[in-house]
Amino acid sequence: MKIEELLKMFKEVYGEGKEPIRCFFSSGRVNLIGEHTDYNGGYVFPAALNVGTTVLVRKRNDNKIRLYATDLKELIEADIDRIDEYKNIRWGNYQLGVVKELKEEGYEVGGVDMLFHDTVPHGAGLSSSAAIECATGIAVYSLFNSKPIDKLKLSFICQRAENRFVGVNCGIMDQFASSLGKKDHAIFLNTRTMEYRYVPLKLGDYKIVISNTNKKRSLADSKYNERRSQCEKGLELLKKELNISCLGELDVETFEKYKDLIDDEIILKRVRHVVYEDDRVLKSIDVLQKGDLEGFGKLMIQSHISLRDDYEVTGLELDTLFDEALKVEGVIGSRMTGAGFGGCTVSIVHKDAVEEFVRKVGENYRAKTGLTAHFYTFEIDDGAREIEI
Repeated sequence: MKIEELLKMFKEVYGEGKEPIRCFFSSGRVNLIGEHTDYNGGYVFPAALNVGTTVLVRKRNDNKIRLYATDLKELIEADIDRIDEYKNIRWGNYQLGVVKELKEEGYEVGGVDMLFHDTVPHGAGLSSSAAIECATGIAVYSLFNSKPIDKLKLSFICQRAENRFVGVNCGIMDQFASSLGKKDHAIFLNTRTMEYRYVPLKLGDYKIVISNTNKKRSLADSKYNERRSQCEKGLELLKKELNISCLGELDVETFEKYKDLIDDEIILKRVRHVVYEDDRVLKSIDVLQKGDLEGFGKLMIQSHISLRDDYEVTGLELDTLFDEALKVEGVIGSRMTGAGFGGCTVSIVHKDAVEEFVRKVGENYRAKTGLTAHFYTFEIDDGAREIEI
């Protein structure tokens, strides 16, 4: 929907008012490489996408927060002074949690009317929740505080809202990318130290294509916990001789020297993935700074193979999308992205091959799995920001 249509809907829902209506946006994200490294204190490499959450917002003269979404057609009303009473509402708890965290951080907040429009494909693992949180955060903050918000601080506020208010124990990557994303750049983030830098990602004639398996991810949570536990066991075995606090402190050379400390083959494979995946993220920075997009594509392919063979979190559906993608001329890289056992792959596809990619990969995927994949083409965009009306 265009801004004009959203403005019209806002006034239909909330009526005319004396205060100005302002517009804010925050992005969905994709992790390009660096999977299952974050909870091991390693490196991730996300980028913000040109889809996300747009929110129109206007001050009220009381402490009421009113929320409305273009796809739900349901008005939610809450009181800032009794915000904890709304933790279990069907929709709106992400937004209310952010308002609570802003208040507890010491920022000014007040009553607002808000209209949300979300363009992140649902169920695709592109972090629509972080987009909603960061759009809410920058909007409410900006209405009541004169100094521009620190976007790093915004990402932590939004993560805490999801952890504490919603009850989802997510890491920082989603909110970080949604808040701090930069057009035509990926973000190198050290999850151990929270140091980060922008790395140019000039796609030129190539496009980012997300392929959604549309498989229900019934195994993802239990296997995630299992993998996390296996990594912790590997860390404990290595700590017999190494002074490290997490696997993210290991480089390849040190791992190869001390890997015999791990006497369980399964545990060894899990740790090997984490160490080499972190190394692939570091190599990604080097090749992209040289403008070597094909070199980055090769690292993506290596990442998927490691996630398939060493970390064992792919499965038939993701492996089929990966295999079929690499058969299409014009594809220079592809890998699963997210927790695994369903979800999506991310591929880098020449613009002239996108149509053939969608057709061939879709047909062959359906023939081999019986499922219908969905495909989305994206560009790399800025993160949380105000949009002039």
